[in-house]
Amino acid sequence: MQNPKVKRTIISLAVASACAGTVPAYAQEAAPAPAATSAAVPADTNQTVVVTGIRRALISSMNLKRDSDGIVDGIVAEDIGKFPDTNLAESLQRISGVSIDRSIGEGSKVTVRGLGPDFNLVLLNGRQMPTSNLGDLNGRAFDFANLASEAIAQIQVFKTSRADTPTGGMGATLNIKTTRPLELPGMHASVGVKGVYDTSHNNLPKDDKSGNALTPEISGIYSNTSADGRFGVALSASYQERNLGFNQAAVSNGWRGPFKGDENNWGTIPQPGTPGSENITNRPGPNDIYSVPQNLNYSMNGVRRQRTNGQLTLQFAPSKALTTTLDYTYSENKIQTRRNDISAWFNFGPSISTWSNGPVAGPLVYTEVINPAVSDIAMAGAQFATRTQNKSLGFNALWKPSADLRMEFDAHSSSAESMPDSPFGSNNTLGTASFSRGTTTADFTHDFPVLSIQGADFQKAPQQVTGSVFQNGYMKGKVEQFQLKGALNVMEASNLKFGVAATTVDNRSAFSNQQRDTWGGATSPADYPSSVWHADTVRQYFSKIDGSGSPNLFNTFYTFDFNQVRDLVAKASGHPELYLPKAGYDTDQRTEEKSKSAYVQLNTDWDTRLPMHTALGVRFEKTDVVSTALVPTATAISWVSQNELPVSFGEPNFTTLKGSYHNLLPSLDWDMDLRSDMKLRASYGETIGRPRWDQIQGGTVLNSLARVFGGTGSQGNPALKPVKSKNFDLSYEWYYGKQDFFALAYFQKNLDNYAGQSKITAQPFNLHTPVEGAFWKEAVANGCGNGDLTCIRNYILRNHAGAAGVTRGPDDANGNATGTIVGQPGDPIANFEIATYANQKKANLHGLEVNVQHMFANTGFGLSANYTWVHSGLRYDNANTQDQFALLGLSNSANLVGIYENAKWSARAAYNWRGEFLSSRFDGSGPNPNYTEPYGQLDLSVGYNYSDKLSFQFEAINLNDGIQRIHGRTKSEVLFVTQTGRRFMLGARYKF
Repeated sequence: MQNPKVKRTIISLAVASACAGTVPAYAQEAAPAPAATSAAVPADTNQTVVVTGIRRALISSMNLKRDSDGIVDGIVAEDIGKFPDTNLAESLQRISGVSIDRSIGEGSKVTVRGLGPDFNLVLLNGRQMPTSNLGDLNGRAFDFANLASEAIAQIQVFKTSRADTPTGGMGATLNIKTTRPLELPGMHASVGVKGVYDTSHNNLPKDDKSGNALTPEISGIYSNTSADGRFGVALSASYQERNLGFNQAAVSNGWRGPFKGDENNWGTIPQPGTPGSENITNRPGPNDIYSVPQNLNYSMNGVRRQRTNGQLTLQFAPSKALTTTLDYTYSENKIQTRRNDISAWFNFGPSISTWSNGPVAGPLVYTEVINPAVSDIAMAGAQFATRTQNKSLGFNALWKPSADLRMEFDAHSSSAESMPDSPFGSNNTLGTASFSRGTTTADFTHDFPVLSIQGADFQKAPQQVTGSVFQNGYMKGKVEQFQLKGALNVMEASNLKFGVAATTVDNRSAFSNQQRDTWGGATSPADYPSSVWHADTVRQYFSKIDGSGSPNLFNTFYTFDFNQVRDLVAKASGHPELYLPKAGYDTDQRTEEKSKSAYVQLNTDWDTRLPMHTALGVRFEKTDVVSTALVPTATAISWVSQNELPVSFGEPNFTTLKGSYHNLLPSLDWDMDLRSDMKLRASYGETIGRPRWDQIQGGTVLNSLARVFGGTGSQGNPALKPVKSKNFDLSYEWYYGKQDFFALAYFQKNLDNYAGQSKITAQPFNLHTPVEGAFWKEAVANGCGNGDLTCIRNYILRNHAGAAGVTRGPDDANGNATGTIVGQPGDPIANFEIATYANQKKANLHGLEVNVQHMFANTGFGLSANYTWVHSGLRYDNANTQDQFALLGLSNSANLVGIYENAKWSARAAYNWRGEFLSSRFDGSGPNPNYTEPYGQLDLSVGYNYSDKLSFQFEAINLNDGIQRIHGRTKSEVLFVTQTGRRFMLGARYKF
């Protein structure tokens, strides 16, 4: 079994680093003896070993990996603080096997070993955390952008399953640990200030800027204990502002298609021999597939962010056997966005095009011929804001009645809530246009898609407001959890762990949309003084992207102040209420998961020739799901023409669906000491990843038009089982120095029960249909064929006009009766084919992780590097035009970190790289792949210790000024290409 003393040493190091607030000066103090030495390299009692900040952090992380059951990686506070990382996601990307998704230039979500953000579980001090993200109203991914890294003691990444860990982390379980004052007696405090200069803020139009490029950050931590060591308090807080910009070229509504080369539908290019076919170069073959762009958009986005984090921890130990902890954690992330853009929409008229080779052909140049020049040059603006709050209140009691027994009770209530923070909603668009666009070309031969427009005349066709969209989104997750754990020493070399838990997870997501489809013009151009439009140029905002310097670029557009123009159109339209979000929600979906679990795990040390350790465990968990949704209530079916039976709807109402499932999850961890400095590990475990909320949310939504044979609709499936993974792991670890190690790991995951769409037949709302009803049967009995719908309708309308449900109209031009026939009680209940989800997909993946950490003797220089290779035979087939299942987030990744440290200076240069991966199976048009292209980022951190209390730090993020690009089935089918900028920080920290 694990040595409890080693555990306590690791945790103490982490807490010490957190209380120091990542102060390099504090890191110069001598580390506790157990952490300064290694079993592989005994301490020299004739020397004084001083381990400084970065190296001490490396030792702590290394010992965490070495002394754990299964495969565990992590970082401690000193490590987090030394990295120039904006939040915890960017800290986590330094760990082998962990990749991140970025949003507004920061890390937000994590993928571990090829499994995407929805399948990784995040814990705070061992407690399951709720999720909330308006960018994905129905996902389970935890958004790390809400958490600053200043006050975190340690992050543990459990890559293999453990019986005592809550379920849901199929890729990994990530445990964020915070400060516990009684683990570090005495008073410790520090305060830090920082100035952040974001160069991306300077690369914005005036109407999108808000505030200054230079913004403040402040953080502090205080920890103290009573003289007798029975009471402790720790308080940490941080406040960060950031003003930034990002500029994006995009085919934002996706690509129309894919089409086969011999198709002749709306949107396809002309077939051979038809007018316009002579204007196609390198035409896709009859069996090739291709897509055409729906629009091309350039947007400039100014963002202001304020992030507040805080935690209060109180501890009381009335005796040596009992320690109680009460803690409260709070975070708030507020984001305000201003945007202006220019776009052109293609209407798939006469075209001229050049194509790459098949079998999946991409457009190199696509031109739509427009004459006269009267199409719209669209220029939209937006101004909206969102706010996300995370709150967690927890209580823990740890009781050690004897040396052989340990009991722990833990309870918490935690919530994550995202909501609009603006009177204009959580998202909006105010469209404007000049109707003077002629022939329009999109050139996709470079990273930057080049838009060319002929005939533009802003004097002849002044700008005016067209359509508008005002949206409100809301999401709240809540977790209430009770855990009772125990550990009992049995026999001489075994330890029995056991526990039970009850967890309730509530999720609510709601949405409303106020849309005005007046894209041809909402009011007259005369309603807007010319002074409200501000002339600008496009090229300057994309200078880092290859192709933006093209002389063919249409380089002129107009920005505007959103508030000013919104007020003008609201007044001129006479309907100001249409230029605000709705007061309520159109959809409101609520799901509750209640889980009960129990586990037992036996840890045993084996005194064999090569010492071994095993941990054999099993976890049982049962989950009940209740899902309720606000949906339009269907009230009746009316037969209005031969094969059209529209569904009538009343006020929305809540409907409820239920489901349940259970799982028995075994796990086995084995390790053997090949030598005192070498370890071999093997693990087998079964884990689950719960379905996304949209897959299990209740609420049957019927389509408005039914047919004689029945209707259609959609709903979630609360009975959906989670994805189950059988995991195999093998690793070799060589700890060849105090701070040096090499590790090689192989992993394989066999995945089952992925959800795919299916159809069921149901009778929602008990709607009566006249089909096969009493009047229908009477008509058949009087000579109408059972399939002769015209005859049946004529008979009913002419013989039962005025009867319940029958309304007679005049005869049509063919002499047939018109009118409506509404289903009545006694008529059959209508069947509907409901699209839902079912467990039907399988996948497997395997990969390798290589990890090395080395300090070069006493030079102060060091190196940390890792590489992760992941592979799955289940890949997206770009030549397949059907909806497909494929693993999201699967990518290779690498880190290279150079380190230098002496008594005064410390420095790190960190390069992170992630290979191409499938980020989505849908674009704005339909089932089409989104591939995020390879991305690398170089960050730098330099620290200087002025004294043992005062230190300074300089940080630089994205020094290489990396560009992010996403494409579809071919590289020329660009979806998004984004330019951000470099970020510089200069700070000071004082330790009391």
